[in-house]
Amino acid sequence: MTTLILTVAGADRPGLVAAVADVVDAHGGNWENSSLAELAGTFAGVIEVSVAEDRAPELQTALRSLQGQGLLTLAVLTGTPAADIEDDQLLTIRVLGNDRHGIVREISTVLSSHALSIEELATETRDAAMAGGRLFEASVTARVPASVDLDTLRADLERIAAEIQVDITLA
Repeated sequence: MTTLILTVAGADRPGLVAAVADVVDAHGGNWENSSLAELAGTFAGVIEVSVAEDRAPELQTALRSLQGQGLLTLAVLTGTPAADIEDDQLLTIRVLGNDRHGIVREISTVLSSHALSIEELATETRDAAMAGGRLFEASVTARVPASVDLDTLRADLERIAAEIQVDITLA
């Protein structure tokens, strides 16, 4: 089996997911994992598809033909399944605070400096109900190598939280 990673983006409309799913299914592919969302009127996402090695080229060609059917971009990459690293652990980090420039940069810089790999990142801004203004909320799932000193990581995240005035919780 071959793993394909599809990135899709286009003006949001009914049927975009169905069009991609139809092509995947018609060429013997299996839709494994995905993260899809509508953002500011644009539908975008990443999809992991597995397919028999001998059917991958025809699937890739068929997927690329969707670009003329409402998708602005569609890239097909060959993926390599991540190795399970027994000693690594997953850490969930939640961030909440007044929206401001640089929050993702600051948090991701700390994680990178400790050799954490971001497995998943979801962010959202919304109106603050009582105080006015905008709130920023993020949920990060990161892979933590066994060699990482969690106390030092926690201290660095707490330092950044104080500097950028957000609440950060680790689970």
